[in-house]
Amino acid sequence: MFLKKIILLLLLIIANFSIAQKKKKTDTVYVYEKVIVYDTIYLEKPIKSKLKDILLPQLSIAETQIKEINKENFTDNSIDQQKENQLNTHLQYGVEVGIGLKNSQWAKELSSNKQQFGENLGAWVSKSIITPRLSLMLSANVYYWNSTFDLDGNKEDTYLNGFYFTEDHQPLLFQKFNNKHLEYALQLKVFYEWKNIRPFVGFLVNRNIYKMQFLVPENNVLDKLDDFKTTQNNYGFSFGVQYRLLKRFLLSLDYQQYQMKNVSLKNSSFDFDIFKTNNTFAERKINLGISYIISK
Repeated sequence: MFLKKIILLLLLIIANFSIAQKKKKTDTVYVYEKVIVYDTIYLEKPIKSKLKDILLPQLSIAETQIKEINKENFTDNSIDQQKENQLNTHLQYGVEVGIGLKNSQWAKELSSNKQQFGENLGAWVSKSIITPRLSLMLSANVYYWNSTFDLDGNKEDTYLNGFYFTEDHQPLLFQKFNNKHLEYALQLKVFYEWKNIRPFVGFLVNRNIYKMQFLVPENNVLDKLDDFKTTQNNYGFSFGVQYRLLKRFLLSLDYQQYQMKNVSLKNSSFDFDIFKTNNTFAERKINLGISYIISK
């Protein structure tokens, strides 16, 4: 009987253990992470170190403010500003030399060579007005024009040969005449500068010094050579272009035209004018020159 109880108890223990083995239980594991944040603080202190009489200066950090910049606008504005700064706004002055060709209407009947070659020398002064690109220039030039014909009454028979008489009946004997002459010109020009190119227009006043030689009386004897010269001023216009070749050099090409009222040659000692007409002649010139800027 006791043995049966022991066997029954063992069977119950074995059965309970087997049931416990069949039911598996899931365990939950919790993992905790501990995050530690360290903050490093740097303290700046002046360092003074004296090494063999060498003293290091105090170190410091300067505050810098950074602003947002529109690069495209900044670049365009900088280029435009540089170009504006290159244009001189102060008073400038310089000298000019050049060559040219001249065509005179009144000389066509005397010479088959229509083009008259010449050289010129001048000086100018310029000042910007309104804007740096717009400037006003005053120039003065002396031209020397070579002759295209030569009439000599002592060597050949020309249609000007013979005696002429003044208003008070004094005799004059023709000697020589050609169109070699000096010309004095004064111009006022307005320039506009664009990318080293300077177009201009101007107003000019000039005087051509033509000479005709006569044998004139002295003490009632016809034995003195004297010149009859042109004395009138002529008015006209000019236009052209200059190119800034280098910082101080300007290359120019211009056209000039003016009107001559008669070709009047006179002498202060005699009341006489051999070309006393009512005609108006045009003279045209094309000049090529180079200028040097003297001012800084």
